[in-house]
Amino acid sequence: MPPAPASGRLSAVDVFRGLTITEVVGHHTSGMALRYATPGTPEYEFLSILNRSLHFAVPAFVFLSVAVLTNSLLRRFDARRYFWRRLTRGLWPYLLWSALYVLWSVWTGQRPPEVLTDPDKWSFYLLYGKASYHLYFLLVALEVYLLLPLLLPLARKKPYITLALGLGLLAQWGAYELNRGVWRLQFPASTVLWYLLPVLLGVGVGARFAEFPAWWRRRWPALLLLTALAYAAYLPTALDYLSGDLTSSMGYNVRSWLYTSLTALTLLGAAFHWKELAPRLRGAFGWLGTVSLQIYLLHPALLQVFERWQPPGGSETRRLWTAALYGLLALLLPALLARLLRRTPLSPLLFGR
Repeated sequence: MPPAPASGRLSAVDVFRGLTITEVVGHHTSGMALRYATPGTPEYEFLSILNRSLHFAVPAFVFLSVAVLTNSLLRRFDARRYFWRRLTRGLWPYLLWSALYVLWSVWTGQRPPEVLTDPDKWSFYLLYGKASYHLYFLLVALEVYLLLPLLLPLARKKPYITLALGLGLLAQWGAYELNRGVWRLQFPASTVLWYLLPVLLGVGVGARFAEFPAWWRRRWPALLLLTALAYAAYLPTALDYLSGDLTSSMGYNVRSWLYTSLTALTLLGAAFHWKELAPRLRGAFGWLGTVSLQIYLLHPALLQVFERWQPPGGSETRRLWTAALYGLLALLLPALLARLLRRTPLSPLLFGR
């Protein structure tokens, strides 16, 4: 199969982002709905399974960012341009939205006003991505940007994707053991060290990006089977984690790394080969993918607004439909706002793009 044209690759990337940002909003919406469900009921079990199944966004976004940037940097690495774009498109939105979410949490009564003048609190929020529960991803992304140039020698060797997967597993296992015995990081999931598997897998895919669609076409049955097996192994431990009954942190993390990374690989393959199956649906996800950052930044505040205005109540069916409506609005309203602000000075000011 000949290499796909650049526009085709970008379209597949946008579809991947659209699928993943939809998963993010679904994950957070189901988490909100769980607060109103009674443990032990079918509603609670359904939401628990949905919530844990939709828990692959950060590894998936890390994987895609590395793959796309590796592919770009192998063609031309201009250090000044690279780091300036990471500064304006990564660091600036992280700092701005961290400040905005701290202000939001004070205004809505989630934090006391004293945090605004507490340097220790600000250091904690910024160093660990804790200004809001979702902003740690932007901090991880910044660390990925710093690490990626160091991985270019590996990328230039064009490692096989399967080999990159194996290297990623070894590196991830090593980081886990070092953290357990030496580093003892307070919030390891807020560091790139917790995402070495998707990082190295992304390097392998990015180094062979033009070959990836053909690679996927040959191997998708085996990869789907592996992903299904990883999911079957992951879900029970993920439900234990959610309920507080987890007995093995190592077992949970290994299963989670495998499931999320294989899912990311599967989603990218689907994004390349979905055109023939459902072009309109593919176009809708591609459109969402072009504004995925804006959705990511805004949707938690919208979910909080909806929940405070009218918490999901009534029967189980009504609660589920209410939560689904809130999730849909939290997905679409930021997307529409982002499109309205497109090509205006506010867009780069607020979102870095």
